[in-house]
Parts: sequence; structure tokens; C-alpha cells
Amino acid sequence: MKANLIKFLALSALSTSMMYGQATRTWVSGVGDDANPCSRTAPCKTFAGAISKTAAGGEIDALDPAGYGALTITKAITIDGGGGQVASVLVSGTNGIVVQAGPSDVVILRNLRFNGIGTGLNGVRFLSGKDLNIESCYIFGFTQNGLDIALNQATSASVHVLDSVFKNNNGVGIRAANAQTPAVVVGIDNTRVILDNIGIEAAQHSRVVVTNSFVSKATADGLKADDAATSDSQLNVSFSSSDFNTNGVTAAPGGTANVAFSNLASNTACGMNNAGGASFFSFGNNRQSGTNSCGTISPAPQQ
Repeated sequence: MKANLIKFLALSALSTSMMYGQATRTWVSGVGDDANPCSRTAPCKTFAGAISKTAAGGEIDALDPAGYGALTITKAITIDGGGGQVASVLVSGTNGIVVQAGPSDVVILRNLRFNGIGTGLNGVRFLSGKDLNIESCYIFGFTQNGLDIALNQATSASVHVLDSVFKNNNGVGIRAANAQTPAVVVGIDNTRVILDNIGIEAAQHSRVVVTNSFVSKATADGLKADDAATSDSQLNVSFSSSDFNTNGVTAAPGGTANVAFSNLASNTACGMNNAGGASFFSFGNNRQSGTNSCGTISPAPQQ
């Protein structure tokens, strides 16, 4: 009797959860329907359809490599495109995913492919929240930025970009800024940024750390620190490469750049470029070839 009662209560709780859109895990499929409850056997068709039926802190999983549409996220959530599947967000004339969450919300985007098809605005925009994780994602073909961190909040925020690719975006591959203090903290590891206008930019009120990564073929700067308004941007690069750009690493007005154990090869203007930055420090065994440094670098980098 007691066992039956417990089973009845559990099933009632699950039914109520699904009725009010509070499932902790939901699923999407290219052959799903947003009228479904987003269960594994009756999946939804889009991320937008699934998120309304997923509890805060829950997870949306893709069952197959279909396109699941644009999305605005306003709560803590994990979206996983599926190991080996890589679900996609294909957008034209708009943003891929916009994160506009609360000050204690953590958002994780994993195993996703964002295709701007040459008309999309930003692949991912981070407007508010506590923490955003971009893991094993491919973001390409946007007219503005691949990842646009454009905060305007007085609470602390962080972003982690791991094992991802940003390619062929007309603006910046990864751009970080907060209109207020404190500075947003961004960690980038094992990531490739290729064929953007600027590869990685630490802009207003930002602290960007880049490790074990590769930036190449940027039209302007491979990596850049700049904050002329408040002089509060810092870029730290180690064990990375910035090659075949116009400038490898640039410190512009208001920006500080620190580079260690990194390679700067075949940049057409300057390998290390202090273009009026607050400071530019070269630590460790940096290797620079093809072009020399420009401006004041302390100490002078190895050639």
C-alpha cells in the first residue's frame, strides 16, 4: 500500500511538472512538434518551444542534428546539441541565441553550430546573467560578432569559452564589454578564431584571458585590448598563436596587453603593437617572426 502511494505521488508530481512546463530535462528533434510535452518520446521541434516547458536550471537535449531556431534565454539553463550530433541554429537577419538572464543564473551552451549564413547579426549575445559557458561550439558567418558579450550590469559576470571555433564573422570573433563595473571576466581556452575582422577583443570593463588558442587571418587585429572611455580593459595571452593578421596583439588607448609563451608569426604590420595602450608587457619566451613589434613593449620581445 505504502509503495503504491509513493508511486502515485511521484507520477502526480511528474504530471503536474509537465503540465506547467517544469520538466527538468526536455528534448528536441527535427521531426518533433512544439505542441508535444518535449519528452524523449514526444520531443519538441525548436529550442524556443522546449524552453517554455523546461524548469529553471534544467536541460534541453537534441536527439538529432537538425536546426532548432533562434532563442532568447531568460533563466538558468543548459542546452546540449548532443555528443557527435551537433545541433544547429541557422538564422538570417537576427541573433542566434540571446542570453538575458538573472544575476544568479548560469547558462551553458554545448555542442551547437551557429550559422549566420552571411546575414545573421550575432551568433550569441550575452546581455545579462551570472555566467555563460560556450563549450564545443562552432559559430560562423555573422555580420557582427560571433560571441558578443555586451553587458550593462553592476553585478559580477563571467564567460568561459572552451574547445570552440569562431570563423568568418564580419565584426569580432569574441568581443567582451560591460557598460558598468565590475569588469566582466572572460576565460578562453583551446579555441580557434579565424577570418574575422578582429579575432578577440577585450573592450570596456573587461578582463580576458586566452590560453592554448589560435587566432589567424583577422582583417585588423588578431587580439586587441581597448577602452578609451574608462581605461579598464585587460588582455592576457599565454601559450597561444596569433598569425597572419594585420597585427598580432594590439593594446589600443585604455587597454593593457600581457603576452607570455606565445607565437606571433607573419602578421603584416606588427606582431606586438602598442598603439597608445596603457601598457604592453611581453613575458616569457614569446616568438615573433615575419614582422617586428611596434610602439613601446616592455621588455622588448624576442625575435
